[in-house]
Amino acid sequence: MPPRLAANTRAFSLLLTLSAAFAAPAQPASEPPSVAARVTAVAGGLDHPWSMAFLPDGGVLITERSGGLRLLRVPGGLSRPLAGVPKVAAQGQGGLLDVALSPDFAADRYVYLSYAESNGSKSGTAVGRGRLSADGAALEDFRVLFRQEPKLSSGQHYGSRLVFDRKGYLYISLGENNQRPTAQELGKLQGKVVRLKADGSVPPDNPFVGQAGARPEIWSYGHRNPQGMALNPWSGELWENEHGPRGGDEINLIRPGRNYGWPLATYGINYSGQPIPEAKGETQPGMEPPLYWWPRSPAISGMAFYDADRFPAWRNSVFIGALADQNLIRLTLDGDRVVAQERLLDDRKRRIRDVRQGPDGYVYVLTDASPGELLRVAPAESGG
Repeated sequence: MPPRLAANTRAFSLLLTLSAAFAAPAQPASEPPSVAARVTAVAGGLDHPWSMAFLPDGGVLITERSGGLRLLRVPGGLSRPLAGVPKVAAQGQGGLLDVALSPDFAADRYVYLSYAESNGSKSGTAVGRGRLSADGAALEDFRVLFRQEPKLSSGQHYGSRLVFDRKGYLYISLGENNQRPTAQELGKLQGKVVRLKADGSVPPDNPFVGQAGARPEIWSYGHRNPQGMALNPWSGELWENEHGPRGGDEINLIRPGRNYGWPLATYGINYSGQPIPEAKGETQPGMEPPLYWWPRSPAISGMAFYDADRFPAWRNSVFIGALADQNLIRLTLDGDRVVAQERLLDDRKRRIRDVRQGPDGYVYVLTDASPGELLRVAPAESGG
């Protein structure tokens, strides 16, 4: 390991051991001048990393879109790919995607993965879990818990974020596989957020249980390609962000049984510059408007609320990665309202795929590249 990277990872180890109602769509908030952040490289050499999960003992699990699940330990560095990971369809936007720990990880050691799974001609999102071995070298007894059906993707729009709520229910965001009308079809799992028990079974109080022609897993629908999702630590509500087409990237507050509009209601247009064929307007009666949206798409990705004491100026914020803008966006919140935004990486642009608050109170991001990096981010004035 190069001396500088070794020093960074030692610093990372020390830090980790320190802690373990809207009626109309919000208009884009004012954008103050960008504020530079202090950025430290923690680990490199990753192949298009997609997501990360912090372990209670200080390690970090990192997924690579090509199919590798790696464990960063300090000291010890980055592991070889773990054994026992399922075969993935690493095609286009597909591959090994999100990773999340069981709410009872300390007792059951379950690691949940989402990934693109192929049937030979098309693919879709699948989710499963396995137990992290005692030595951290493998996932044991991996079992598939959920499959997006039917499989319709040719390599686009898998969505694929995983979030557990305070009651232990698992939410999975699912893209519409670039098949726009399916987002409105309750008999298909494209363009949906689904809600499951931790073992993959369907909770009996899901909003479409018992409805003819509807999949019981569905919690909300009318989504395009949701690649960011997080639980609001103050309200306990589920927030989701999704790619618009050309314009219209949006943040939504996810509630059961609600229709979020795609492709009938959108602030975006087609990449060709023409209207979305199915669109009837920016909003539609009976459909949920976004909590916040961008007229020009940053290509938003991972999402993380900031709820730590280390940097008081960042409290009441949500961080969102941006792929096209190659930046990290900080949105300042007043309750559920976005009141300001800033971009933190203007002087060090990177395609940001995922963002998480670390147990040490720093913000960590993954860069979508090969080689990709894990970066630690702090406010410029903090000296961190």
